[in-house]
Amino acid sequence: MFSLLRKSLKSTSSRKPALTQRTVEVGGRHVPITIKENQRATRITLRIEPGGKALKLTIPYGLHHAQVDMFLDRHQGWLETKFAKFSAPTGMSDGASISIRGTLHTIRHTGSMRGVTQIARDEDGQPVLKVSGLPEHTGRRVATFLKKEARADLERLVAIHAKTVGRPVRSISMKDTRSRWGSCSHEGNLSFSWRIVMAPESVIDYLAAHEVAHLKEMNHGPKFWALCQKLCPEMDKAKAWLKQNGSQLHAIDFE
Repeated sequence: MFSLLRKSLKSTSSRKPALTQRTVEVGGRHVPITIKENQRATRITLRIEPGGKALKLTIPYGLHHAQVDMFLDRHQGWLETKFAKFSAPTGMSDGASISIRGTLHTIRHTGSMRGVTQIARDEDGQPVLKVSGLPEHTGRRVATFLKKEARADLERLVAIHAKTVGRPVRSISMKDTRSRWGSCSHEGNLSFSWRIVMAPESVIDYLAAHEVAHLKEMNHGPKFWALCQKLCPEMDKAKAWLKQNGSQLHAIDFE
């Protein structure tokens, strides 16, 4: 059941809208929730933060706590269904799996203190990711490897698409953003979430095409989407994949 600390949201004309933080239980998980009053809100809105890390609830100014609780109770089933898509964190340790370009790789600790992280095949021909160093640093080493691979893929794809549209790229940077997968500035600076390298290759290509298309069309109008489709014929499938699976990539913890 959901549980919220029963604290009344007092409604007075002099006070500022309240911002409170609580914890709710969703399918056995204790999830942080931020409850924010908004003077212009006319209804309650609930949002799951990327990766299922937290919840954000926006409520009308002065709404009583009992109505907040009833809203959460009514949406318990919906939340449990949504959170079921987020795998419980298993940690980046020997035997765990990580997706690289859409293919699951089993993490294998080499037992050596030195060596590079690399993709290989086991005795059965299955893909593995060999990681050396201290076992407690495995997650960090995997993340470093993924960032390197993401940069290599995106620099290559961006160069191809930028040549097609005839626009220069000033810089490419890798970040761990949660609100967006990529961005493009008016100066030609492109930014990408390195977590995209865990998605299938067609999705990585779509993200590169999307941001390069912004070099010519700094909007999301019909001309932009037509150009994006031209650069990436599999655009619709890639968009659908990201919508369905993107949050799961954000949920992976490399610490």
